[in-house]
Amino acid sequence: MIRDLFSLGEQPYSDDDAEWDAFVATHPQGSLLQTTSWARLKNRFNWAARRVWLRKEGQLVAGAQILFRSAYWGMVKIAYIPHGPLVDWEDNEQVDVLFNQIDQAVYQNRAGLLKLEPFVWRDAMPPARWQALCERVGLRPDADTIQPPRTMIIDVDRTADAILQSMKQKTRYNIRLAERKGVVVREGDAADFGTFAQLMASTGTRNTFGVHAPQYYAVAYQEFSARNEAALLLAEYEGRPLAGAMIFRNGSRASYLYGGSNDEERQRMPSYAVQWAAIQWAQRQGCKEYDLWGVPDEEPDALEAGFQERQDGLWPVYRFKRGFQGEIRRTVGTADRVYSKLFYRLYQRRRGGGL
Repeated sequence: MIRDLFSLGEQPYSDDDAEWDAFVATHPQGSLLQTTSWARLKNRFNWAARRVWLRKEGQLVAGAQILFRSAYWGMVKIAYIPHGPLVDWEDNEQVDVLFNQIDQAVYQNRAGLLKLEPFVWRDAMPPARWQALCERVGLRPDADTIQPPRTMIIDVDRTADAILQSMKQKTRYNIRLAERKGVVVREGDAADFGTFAQLMASTGTRNTFGVHAPQYYAVAYQEFSARNEAALLLAEYEGRPLAGAMIFRNGSRASYLYGGSNDEERQRMPSYAVQWAAIQWAQRQGCKEYDLWGVPDEEPDALEAGFQERQDGLWPVYRFKRGFQGEIRRTVGTADRVYSKLFYRLYQRRRGGGL
């Protein structure tokens, strides 16, 4: 019997946080988007969170932290599992039991749609296998994405010199130029979030993408830095802020989620200085990987063919990131689990506003 193999559970995210976070940090698919700190951040901005899990012989073996948000005048909710669930996708029984738990949580919270984005690399689960798995468990793959499915990851489990030497020559030159030109990177704190929000706003305007409200960045830093899992880095020249980045850590991976710069002193290459400082921070934290978090969802050949001309989406960001010579990787992407066909049709007509 299944219940002889697994003990089941569901609860608000606030119970047993330490055990859950340890599970996420060591799970091969673990991500900061499944941590207690992320749930607390989203809770401050109109989301609620619940967890479901499976235990075997008393140990957590699978689970999901599910976010819920009201949609369309509060009539129904959307459920979202960012970078989850955490499960052995090769174990059909484990997958089936976990999705039964997820279904119960979704029904209890009156959600008409569940979006999930497993942190599973496509080279580990090729598209044909992912398609077959989705068909078996009733998921609709190739849905609109929330998190960028393709990213660039730098191996930081090397010496600083080895990392520098692996970069493109121009990027390496710009890092050293910033130092020669008097750019200094310091670690900021809560008092610097007005400055950081201004840097984000400048970048959003320049590259035409949306940014969060200033309070969002402050709360994110507050939640993660309390556990020594985040850093705010600011590149300055003669005391004037030029560029900034917010870096997060989970397990052996550090991730660059937010960054911006203004239009002052750009010839001093402050954005390169702050990224190099972020890589060094990741190394000091004992991380093995540094995730640059998002490039255009194109194959490497197409990325190289288009980066000089394309100005839309993440293309300007890719032009900057490519010089750091990380490995381009893609997850399996997003899948939808539909509980209300009527709601799903409404969602498809109006989607695109983001979660």
